[in-house]
Amino acid sequence: MDELIGRLASSAGIDSAVAEKTVGIILGFLRNEGPSDSVQALIDNIPGAEAAIAATQGGGGLSRLMGGGLMAVGTRLMGLGLGMADIQKIARELFRFGRDKIGADQMGKIIAGTPGLSQFA
Repeated sequence: MDELIGRLASSAGIDSAVAEKTVGIILGFLRNEGPSDSVQALIDNIPGAEAAIAATQGGGGLSRLMGGGLMAVGTRLMGLGLGMADIQKIARELFRFGRDKIGADQMGKIIAGTPGLSQFA
C-alpha cells in the first residue's frame, strides 16, 4: 500500500493521507460496481487495501443520500479537495499500478466491466 500511496501522492501532488483515503474510496467503488473476481484479485495484491476500504465505508447517511456509482465516488473524492484533473491522474496511476500487480488482462476486465470507468483509463 505504501508504494501505491507514494505513487499517487507524487503524481497528483497530494498528501499521503488524502491518497490513502482516495485508494479506499476507489477500491470500495470497484468492489461494489466492478467484476468481483478481478477486483478481488487486485485488492488481494495490495497489502493494506482491505483496511483502506474499511476506513472509508463509514459514510453513513450522507453516502446513502449521494446514491451510488461513479457520481457518488466523484463527489466523495471532490470532498477530499480533489479536482477532476487530480481524479483522472489518480485513476490512471491506480490502473498502471493494477496492471503491474494483476496484469493488463485482469485490469482491462475491471475497467471494461465497471460502469463509467473507461473514461478514466
